[in-house]
Amino acid sequence: MPFSHHSHSGQFCGHAANTLEEVVQSALSKGMSTFCLTEHMPREAADFYPEEVDHHDEASLAKLYDDFYVEARRLQKAYASQIQLFVGFEGEWIRPGSLKLCQTILEKHDVDMFVGSVHHVHTVPIDFDTPMYHKARSLSNGTDEGIFADYFESQYEMLQALKPPVVAHFDLIRLKSDDPERSFKTWPQVWDKIERNLKYIAAYGGVLELNSSSLRKGMTEPYPQVEICKRFIELNGRFTLSDDSHGVDQVGLNFSRVLESIKKAGIEELVCLAPAGSPNSVAADERFPHVIWATISLKELEAHRFWKR
Repeated sequence: MPFSHHSHSGQFCGHAANTLEEVVQSALSKGMSTFCLTEHMPREAADFYPEEVDHHDEASLAKLYDDFYVEARRLQKAYASQIQLFVGFEGEWIRPGSLKLCQTILEKHDVDMFVGSVHHVHTVPIDFDTPMYHKARSLSNGTDEGIFADYFESQYEMLQALKPPVVAHFDLIRLKSDDPERSFKTWPQVWDKIERNLKYIAAYGGVLELNSSSLRKGMTEPYPQVEICKRFIELNGRFTLSDDSHGVDQVGLNFSRVLESIKKAGIEELVCLAPAGSPNSVAADERFPHVIWATISLKELEAHRFWKR
């Protein structure tokens, strides 16, 4: 029953490891019932990461996603009797041109879903390394409070433009900050933006992923922090599980610690992507009529053999 709605592979991502099929096999071996393949979307040449130097232009990076889509659909069919796979992408909001890039993928490929994320502030990566974070912060009055406010403003732009079915690592901005465990409520301006964004997500029916990647990077709580989860519960928001894995070793990693935060936040049920017509389902995104969100109680989730490994 455990599931993940956000993953990457070294075959199609320069900072990941293993082939896409190896990642799928890892999810299968760990007893996962649903696994979403969400490789990064193509980006403008100005936004290439250092490991993408082999891609000389935007067309080259776009072809990488095209190749991913073909392989992901092949695996979806090949493993259909063993695990439910869904094919999508991670839509990254960087600059105004990001909207067109996302629209191009949605027009070109019949994806099942996608996750929306922000990895940049002022077009500078904020989670790649500390020097880049500091560079971005210098453009936000030089303070963590300033860059946090700008991050959630960019996120709001992304939410309005894309309305992603899954909102990825909601508070990623804290990763390279001076105090990653700090309560957002200590900065009223930042907390106001967080509440605004959460209200918007709840209103259009978006789902927040409980992303375990923060835990392998040294933090004590998954994305988003428990205090954010509690506020989203008050807004009748929905949650799902994601490992944001970048290779076989990270598939399902630290899910037991995510379960602890789920209980701490008071989350009583999660949702998981399923084919349309599945039982215990709730409203789907009208852009993807062939899939639905299935509701799973915390009790059902805990009863799965995954947790006894």
